[in-house]
Amino acid sequence: MDIRPLTGGLGAEIFGADIRDGAQFEAIHEAFAKHSVIVLRGQSVSPDEHLEFARRFGPININRFFKPVHGYPEIAMVLKEKDQKDAVGEGWHTDHSYDQIPAMGSILSALEMPPYGGDTLFVSMGAAYDALSPVMREFLGGLWAVHSSRHVFGVTTLDSEAAKSGRLSNASAATQDARHPLVITHPLSGRRGLFVNPVFTTHIEGLNAEESAAILEFLYEHCKQPEFQCRIHWQAGDVTVWDNRATWHKAINDYHGFRRLMHRITVEGVALSS
Repeated sequence: MDIRPLTGGLGAEIFGADIRDGAQFEAIHEAFAKHSVIVLRGQSVSPDEHLEFARRFGPININRFFKPVHGYPEIAMVLKEKDQKDAVGEGWHTDHSYDQIPAMGSILSALEMPPYGGDTLFVSMGAAYDALSPVMREFLGGLWAVHSSRHVFGVTTLDSEAAKSGRLSNASAATQDARHPLVITHPLSGRRGLFVNPVFTTHIEGLNAEESAAILEFLYEHCKQPEFQCRIHWQAGDVTVWDNRATWHKAINDYHGFRRLMHRITVEGVALSS
């Protein structure tokens, strides 16, 4: 197994691994804990093999809103057809931050990729936190933020291309609201990191609307710095695992006219603490 870091602060490629082999899981999990995002090249797994690997991380979270793979309700289909313009997940976000217990992470299997484009970007929230001044870290450490699914998956989105095409559905189930510490202690690594994101975070508790918006906008622009990022260039057969408690991610929608098909499994997490 050859583990190659993608950047100085986030992400790694793994060559020569086989996620079907349970004996390799400890080494894979260690790489996941260290790098937060790992892309395992050349896997080409079936849905059953995908699920078996995911269950080694923990219980499966069945997504409420994505169209499931036929016969596999635990696997969400991440699809953009060649004639569709919008890709799901184009904004910087953290999956399931709107849940009371956010998901540990996701495991995405690449089935059909465009000839170019369709990459995924990730941000290290630990690196972004570390780069803040001590005074700012102290100020943020006492704050809580509210996250919601309503404005992203709810009834106001029924006119979106993703909803009309059936890629997203069940808008009436978008009733989740949750509050989490703005700065968390990562349950696996113990590292401190920011836990807000532009898509699902609605406001910071205890601040007025203008103060909350200003602090969040500052943090979002701070986190987008390239020094905190890594980029996954996908190939069919790849499997990528990322930690939702340690990262943001976003899909790059730059492959118009081509089909992109992936299967995603989300793994349950634990309650977050400051």
